[in-house]
Order: sequence, then structure tokens, then C-alpha cells
Amino acid sequence: MKILVIGSGGREHAIVWKLSKSPRDVELFCAPGNAGIAQLAKCIPTGADDVRALAEFACDLGADLTVVGPEVPLVKGIADLFTRKGLLIVGPTQVAARLEGSKIFAKQFMARHRIPTARFVVCDSPDSARAALNRSFTLPIVVKADGLAAGKGVRIAQDREEFDNALEEMMVRRVFGEAGARVVLEEFLPGQEASLMLFTDGKDYQLLAPARDFKRVDTGDRGPNTGGMGSFSTPGLLSPEQTEAICREIVDPTLEGLSREGTPFSGVLYVGLMLTKDGPCVVEYNARLGDPETQSVLVRLESDLAGIFESIAGGNIGQAELEWSSDSSVCVVAASGGYPGVFESGKPIAGLERANAVEGVAVFHAGTSVVDGTISTAGGRVLGVTARGPTLEDARARAYEAIGKLSFDRIHYRTDIAERPPG
Repeated sequence: MKILVIGSGGREHAIVWKLSKSPRDVELFCAPGNAGIAQLAKCIPTGADDVRALAEFACDLGADLTVVGPEVPLVKGIADLFTRKGLLIVGPTQVAARLEGSKIFAKQFMARHRIPTARFVVCDSPDSARAALNRSFTLPIVVKADGLAAGKGVRIAQDREEFDNALEEMMVRRVFGEAGARVVLEEFLPGQEASLMLFTDGKDYQLLAPARDFKRVDTGDRGPNTGGMGSFSTPGLLSPEQTEAICREIVDPTLEGLSREGTPFSGVLYVGLMLTKDGPCVVEYNARLGDPETQSVLVRLESDLAGIFESIAGGNIGQAELEWSSDSSVCVVAASGGYPGVFESGKPIAGLERANAVEGVAVFHAGTSVVDGTISTAGGRVLGVTARGPTLEDARARAYEAIGKLSFDRIHYRTDIAERPPG
């Protein structure tokens, strides 16, 4: 079975790692991949956003299945193109992927289908945003760029200065490009965050183990938002009552709403949640597996991932059986100094073998490449050191033991991932 995985980050390394453990006879390919993925799959030097070249390669390869990791090719319509060519692919259509591609579309969709989320206003200029704040909100307030911003286009403004800085960054300086042409202002919802992902074929779905991620770059939830600096997954993160409420009030209406609007969602749906005193609310949707949640979730999956992906593409995910370990897991991201701002790449990485040798640890590569025969940094988020253990405390201790064995110039990681138990 030839499987093509699209992407080059830690999420894709975790997917390839789990697929490599399939009892099936699988041959793995990844485009473009990274230095870690290259140890498990044949890497193809085609960018993840070059959807036509990827379709041509999949046709020439005779790929039995393609799995899309990142959001950009989904928003560009890769699933539609592959389907037209008769290729099986795990990922939603371009129209369904708007749930992630446009914050405005997602918020308006939730309003139409009465899915609980924060009160919001759409603004198309800094002046209209300031007027909306004066008219409808109190501080703190959440400011979101409308389009894709690699997980960085969200600011929580505690005061007027931070609010004006966010508008300047997004709408005037266009740090996130056209994603900041319009913004969404949202009321700030206090509570605990959680990430719940699900496999769906557009009709039925299966929940993945829940996780919690850490967006701020610095220990203590300080500094700007990033794509994610760590995550954990543990039994009991969501209670049965919370899970039932999320399915009833959020997951079911989302999938049913998309189907009624003629855009059924097939693939992986990520629901970012805020667990408030009034119940769960949607913070955001993603149209694919989260990163770094995937790393901490997949190490707990006992079932065959290849079979699960095949069930999604074949339209029978309802018949799949997912088994999860009772262990806990923790992922700590090692990043380049300066991320999510300016950083340097090409720094040699030492200690990979020693880190991987720690019991229960898998080091997933995110931004790495081989330079002069040495695995080196090649991105902002470099590695996701992921550990599984019988308790959350055990998993956390193993992850930090392993990351302590790694070194590269200006390595940066948070020291408080999963420090406090869920609750």
C-alpha cells in the first residue's frame, strides 16, 4: 500500500511514524518531508502548496492513499483536484476547508447554526474596529486576522495600547499578508482550553483523545502566540459529561450544518474549545490535525492509523474501532531563538540519539534539514520531544529529561508544559 503524506512539520513526522508501525505492508512517501521523516519515508522535493505537482506525482506513483497534513493545500483545493483525478485523499474540499481558511466564515457559520462561540464583530478597517470596541466590547478583547496566519494571527489585547498595536500589526503593516485585510473582534472568554479532533467521512465520525496545547512562546503563558510550544493528552482531560455536551452542541451541529449547506466535511476536523462556566464554546476550527496536539495524541493511539485513514477516504469511518492507551503523553517543542519573530536556521543539532533513547520518548522533527551531513535547524519550531508514561507526571518527566539532552545554538523551550494537572 503506497501512502503519500503531504507536509514537512512535526505533525507530519508523527503521522509518518505512526503509519510506519502499521501491520499492513505500507510504502511511505512524504512531500517535502524533513530530516526526521526521511528516516522513515522517501521524501519528495515538492512543496506542500504545489497542489498540481503533488497530484501529478501521486498519479505517477500510483498512490493508494494521500494524507494532507497542513492547511494551505487544503484551502487551495488539493482534495478537489485529487478526487477529480480518481485519487483517494484524506482531507476536506476547498469549500469545506473555509472553516479554517476564514475566521469570518467560521464565525458566521457558527452563528447560522447556533453553535456556541464568543460574541463577535467583523471589521474591515482600524477605525471600524476601534468603533466596535467602544460600542460593543470591554477589555480584554481577542483580535483575529481573518485568513491563514500559521497559528500566529491572534492577539489578546489587555488594554488600548495592545489593541492598537494588534490593529497596526494586522491591518496596517500586514504582518500576516492579506489574512489581516479584515479582522474579527471577539469577547474574551475565561476558562480552560482543550483541543478535540475527530475523524469523519462526512456522515459518521470517531473522536480522537483530547489534548491541550500551549500557544504563548514563553514559560508562564507570556509572549506572543506561536503555532504551539507544547501539548499534552491524558485520560480525564474531558469528562464524559463535557464530551457528550461538545458532541451534542458543537460537533453534531457542525457536521450537519456543513452537509445541509452542500459542503459535507470529510477528513480530520479540529475543534479548539474554551471550557467556560456556561459550557464549551468554539474558539476556532481547523480542517486538519493540530500541531503539536497530533504528536501527543498519536503516541496514545493503539489502532492502525493506515486503516483509519482508509476508512475515512472509503466512507466507512463509522465501522472503525479506535483504541487508546490509558497512558498520558506530553510534547515539548524545542524552537529556534527569536521564534515566532526573526530567527536563524542552519544550526547543528546535538543529542538526538540520546534524547530518543529515553524510555517512552519519540523526538518528532519539525523544522530540520541535513546540512553537510549533519541534522540542523531549518525552521522556527525545530523538534517536538514527545513522551508517553503511565501518568502525566511520568510523561512530563521523560519529555524534559529528553529535551535536556538536546542542544543547538539558541535553543528555546517552555519549562511549564503540563506542569499543572487538567482541571
